[in-house]
Amino acid sequence: MGEKFRRYFLKDKDARLLLEEVSGRFGLGLGEVLGRRVGFERVEAGFVDVFLVGGRPLVFRIDGAVFPTLVFDEFFARAGRVVVDMGAVPFVCKGADVMRPGVVRFEGEFGKGDVVFVVDVRYGKALAVGEALLDRAGAEGAKKGAVVRNVHFVGDRLWGLIKQL
Repeated sequence: MGEKFRRYFLKDKDARLLLEEVSGRFGLGLGEVLGRRVGFERVEAGFVDVFLVGGRPLVFRIDGAVFPTLVFDEFFARAGRVVVDMGAVPFVCKGADVMRPGVVRFEGEFGKGDVVFVVDVRYGKALAVGEALLDRAGAEGAKKGAVVRNVHFVGDRLWGLIKQL
């Protein structure tokens, strides 16, 4: 049985505010990416709010911060990535933060607090969305410790909700 939720369309003003927030947080305008006027919906599930753009669950808000979902392909193509070895995959997919010893390489530029995707070294598939705990240079220079705070990962409650939507 799936999550219970409330789903409704956003008013134009609320949609505009969401666009501004996403643009500021990700450095990416949804209007530019999608290239057309689309409807914005909000899904309130208690533990998270998911925003559907053109019927696609692209962003979510948790603890007051907005993040992309794992299915936001347009942002995935532009975002910084942390590539992990296959030994780290099971831990990341259970919600563990990304630790420096499990990182194979970093791709793209990112600063501390920026949104990054965590991908596996073999297939390059997105495993998690996280928040960088260090900038790229600091993460590359680190020998141990966490480099990414895991926020959303394959198999979590949000993932199940996205599949349900």
